[in-house]
Amino acid sequence: MAKKHGVIGRAALIAAASLVTFASGAWGAMALWYQLPGNAAVRTLGGMLWALAVIALAAIAIARRSWLPLGAYAAMYALLLWWWAGIAPSATRTWADDVARQFTGTVDGSEVTLHDVRDFDWRSDDDYGTRWETRRYDLDRLASADAVLSYWGSRAIAHAMVSFGFDDGRRVVFSVEIRRERGEQYSPIGGFFKQFEAVLVAADERDIIRVRTNVRGEDDYLYPLRMDKAAMRALFLSYVRAANELATTPKFYNTITSNCTTIVYRMARQIEPGLPWDIRLLLTGYLPDYLHEVGAVDRSVPVDELRRRGRITERARRTAAGDDFSRAIRADR
Repeated sequence: MAKKHGVIGRAALIAAASLVTFASGAWGAMALWYQLPGNAAVRTLGGMLWALAVIALAAIAIARRSWLPLGAYAAMYALLLWWWAGIAPSATRTWADDVARQFTGTVDGSEVTLHDVRDFDWRSDDDYGTRWETRRYDLDRLASADAVLSYWGSRAIAHAMVSFGFDDGRRVVFSVEIRRERGEQYSPIGGFFKQFEAVLVAADERDIIRVRTNVRGEDDYLYPLRMDKAAMRALFLSYVRAANELATTPKFYNTITSNCTTIVYRMARQIEPGLPWDIRLLLTGYLPDYLHEVGAVDRSVPVDELRRRGRITERARRTAAGDDFSRAIRADR
């Protein structure tokens, strides 16, 4: 019986070691492909050589029934992690125009001054007028906060933004985005491998929402948040602090841990510590269900009705360049 248990235990250990080796080996190949210096050919060669080395060491370990090749792999992997830890985010790349500037803010009592608020005139993704402004806001006049979700493919994934409104009709949207280099395209896989830095954008609704609905063909929804003025103020200031920190200490965007929703969730937890974690914070397309469940939006109607009322895509697409965009997307609400 003891011998049988020993065989089972050895088999389980081998299976576990094989699984760990496969997973870490695949991660290493992807890390080299995304971050090895050089062109695509160099990065592909580096990833392939790594994968072949892992396969060869695993084959030797099995053929010789020896743990020494796995020890060699562990040392090789430790060197890879040492190299990986040394890859630092940058604030000085040649950025795409729409993320070329990281906004910052200064606070003087209830007065907040935001520098580099984006207000582009978008005609197409490649044809736009650039404008960056300094704007001042009185937090005593904060009147509303809206969650804005923009869908571009799967209904499970959306980009999340928060729009703050003031009683004088002005609005500003905060959005956590990837900071693409010029000519670079978004990749959700690359977001796991330090491909992108993060940037916090402050923008006019006519810019950051309209470009999604009217230029990129995305489907957008707006959900008024149930927050008292103290909570709205605290969340607004959290964005300003996060932006100032990013301006001095760049960070990588991560598809899971530092994306458009998880960063906002961490800020919201500082205001409401009891806010629960939920998988819908990652599958952001289902965020309305989560907001409905925790009481952050109107719960007097079912969530499907909330979605129907929240859809602003058609209203946005009917607007012209000179229209009051913010008023138009809230018409008949």
